[in-house]
Amino acid sequence: MRIGVFTPPYQNEPLEKALDIIKTLGATAAEIGTGGYPGSHHCPVDELLENEEKRKKYLSGFSSRGMIISALSCHYEPLSPDEKIAKESDDLFRKTVELAQHLQVPVVNVLSGLPAGAPGDRMPNWVTCPWPPHFLEILEYQWEKVGIPYWSKAEKYARDHGVKIGIEMHPGMLIYNVETLLRMRAETGPALGANFDPSHLFWNGVDAVAAIRKLGEAIFHVHGKDSYIDPFNTAINGCNDHKPYGNIPERSWTFRAIGYGHDTKVWKDIVSALRMVGYDYVISIEHEDALMSFDEGILKGISVLKNAVTFEEPGELFWA
Repeated sequence: MRIGVFTPPYQNEPLEKALDIIKTLGATAAEIGTGGYPGSHHCPVDELLENEEKRKKYLSGFSSRGMIISALSCHYEPLSPDEKIAKESDDLFRKTVELAQHLQVPVVNVLSGLPAGAPGDRMPNWVTCPWPPHFLEILEYQWEKVGIPYWSKAEKYARDHGVKIGIEMHPGMLIYNVETLLRMRAETGPALGANFDPSHLFWNGVDAVAAIRKLGEAIFHVHGKDSYIDPFNTAINGCNDHKPYGNIPERSWTFRAIGYGHDTKVWKDIVSALRMVGYDYVISIEHEDALMSFDEGILKGISVLKNAVTFEEPGELFWA
C-alpha cells in the first residue's frame, strides 16, 4: 500500500510546492481535485485535455518525486434539482473521466449527489426514516427516476474509458452507507464502487472493518480520515448533528486527524481488512481537523498509518 494526501489543504500553493510538502511529510501519492467542492487549484483540466505535451509535463512532476496520482476527485451535485448545477457537475465528471484515462489514473472520486423529493421541488431532500409514508414515495422517486438512470449512464461512460468511479458514502447524499452503495452498484455495473472514507461511517455507528468486508472488491480508493464521537453530547442528542463544524464543544462528533478519533489498533484492523479483501492501493489522507494545522494533522496521520500500513507483499505460509 501507499500513503497519500488529498491536496486541497495546499490549494494556495503551486502544485510543485504542494507535492514537495507532501513528500517531505512522508507520502508518496496525491489525490487531485478537478473542480466542484475540492476545486481545481492543482489541475488545469481543459489545458491538460487539449495538450498531450502538457499532460506529460504534468505527470513528470509526480514521477520525478517518486509519487503517483491516486485519484482525480470531482465531488459535486450531479443529481441536483438545479439544472445548472447538475449540468456543471455532469460536465465536470465526464471531463474528469477523460482526463483520468489520458493520465492513466484508475479512479475518479465523486459524491452520489441528492435529488429533490419530487418533480418540481427546488431543493434536495435527504430521507433517513420510512415514516410518514410520503418518505418512501420520495425515496422511490429519487432512486428510480433520478439516481439509477443517471449513475447507470455515468458507470457506462467510465467503464468505456477504462476508469472506475469511487463514490464516497456521505450523509446528506443518496448514497451514504454500505447498503445504498451496493444497491447502486447492483443497479448499474462493476465500474461503480466506493471511495471508502471511514470518518463518515464512524459517527453513524458503523464498524469500519465489517463495512470493508461487506464491500470487498467494490472498494476502489480509500480516504484516511478519523472522527471523534463526543460521548456526552451524543448521549443527549444522538449522532445526527447540523451544528456548524466549528462548534466543536457542542457537537456530537467532529472530524479529526487519524489517531485522534480511533487508536492505532483500529487503523491496523482497517488496513488488515483492506488487505484481506484484496485492496492494496492508496490510503489518501483528507485533512479536515479544525483543531490542527494542515502540516501537523497530515504528519500525525502519516505517522499512525506508517505504523499500521503493510507495505510489503505477504511471505509464504512456510509454517502451514
